[in-house]
Amino acid sequence: MQQKKEGKVGITDTILRDAHQSLIATRMKTDEMLPIAEKLDQVGYYSLEMWGGATFDSCIRFLNEDPWERLRKIKQIVKKTPLQMLLRGQNLLGYHHYPDDVVEMFVKKSVENGIDIIRIFDALNDIRNLKKAIEVTKETGAHAQGTVVYTISPVHNNDYYVNMAKQLEEMGIDSLCIKDMAGLLAPYDAYELISRLKKEIKIPIQLHSHYTSGMASMTYLKAIEAGVDVIDTALSPFALGTSQPPTETMVAVLRNTPYDTKLDLEFISSISDYFKQVRGNYKIDSIITMVDTMVLNYQIPGGMLSNLTSQLKQQNALDKLPEVLKEVPRVREDLGYPPLVTPTSQIVGTQAVVNVLTGERYKMIINEVKNYVKGLYGKSPAPIKEEIKQKIIGDEEVIECRPADLLEPELEKYFKEISYYIEQEEDVLTYALFPQIALKFFQERQAKKYKIDSNLVNKDQFDVYPA
Repeated sequence: MQQKKEGKVGITDTILRDAHQSLIATRMKTDEMLPIAEKLDQVGYYSLEMWGGATFDSCIRFLNEDPWERLRKIKQIVKKTPLQMLLRGQNLLGYHHYPDDVVEMFVKKSVENGIDIIRIFDALNDIRNLKKAIEVTKETGAHAQGTVVYTISPVHNNDYYVNMAKQLEEMGIDSLCIKDMAGLLAPYDAYELISRLKKEIKIPIQLHSHYTSGMASMTYLKAIEAGVDVIDTALSPFALGTSQPPTETMVAVLRNTPYDTKLDLEFISSISDYFKQVRGNYKIDSIITMVDTMVLNYQIPGGMLSNLTSQLKQQNALDKLPEVLKEVPRVREDLGYPPLVTPTSQIVGTQAVVNVLTGERYKMIINEVKNYVKGLYGKSPAPIKEEIKQKIIGDEEVIECRPADLLEPELEKYFKEISYYIEQEEDVLTYALFPQIALKFFQERQAKKYKIDSNLVNKDQFDVYPA
């Protein structure tokens, strides 16, 4: 693992993952990454974030690519720089909890295929949902980065975050990430939080923020002054807006200071020239690229805002957006102030839309909200309002255990269900996470391989098994 020099701030570049997830809905193709991968490896980054988050879903759902193949191809080129991924704890890269056997195999295969650092978070900051993924990451010898999801509420304060960080350190994490997915962390608040953390824990601290509110570059500077070890940035063609601060800007600002990154700005700029061409392949919505201080009022991350807009457009109710934006914080308060990050952002946002469109709060309740209130996603940061709980699940029992303790092992079942399509062990994990779209992906893969109609590649209709 790359060691940070004394006084030097490390840079994790998100250009191959969060940057394009934030600005072009994770549509950058592997073929657009490979030509520049060798140059990215030569920069001297602390790490390259290039996998996890929504990349897995997007690869098979929209790009007809195997995400495992993307990882392997990039690893073949990037030899010096650690490859990093984002993992949603017990949710892996999906939207609900998976059994421990699936989590264990997924983490092991991620490392086996080339991942060096796994950033592990839970939407509710319930460390029980991080435990298994951290344990397995450590077992593989990879770097386990525990994550504190940053948000603002009556129960989220520095005492809360420091306490969680100390618990994660006791669990054996190698470093800590403060994940500010909505760009809510203000500069002086960052200075105070990082200063306290540096006194309370002994592991490196990394800061991840988004430029949505326009504060992230200033927040990074104050965090650096407080002693943060690594910051997340994005090469400028895919920076700003709902993405991260620009890599080039931060490198230039820190040059000839005690925090100098020691990275070659001219060399980085030549890589940015390549990504300017890539950006030209995509239409980027101006709403996503502009600073949106609305996030400070409603705490709605950029990706969530675009999702709400899309839902309302489908219902021909875009005029209801102002009402929905006001309803989101109310639903969040009702549900005990969950941070708005996948999957809780979708849960809160969709229920807010339903509340507005039906004209009556909680007249209709989505299944995910019922499961959330039952405790199936974990423990809410604050107690759920009793009257809301009654309205949603009545006298049903709320679980107190770690949600995954209720799940039976499923790998063996998955192997049997897709045995006909398996070309690599990793296929069973793709299927476990996204059964329907994975099946379609496998069928099209076989059709292409054997040059036949994809409609024929169905184990129920096609009885000639490929050798």
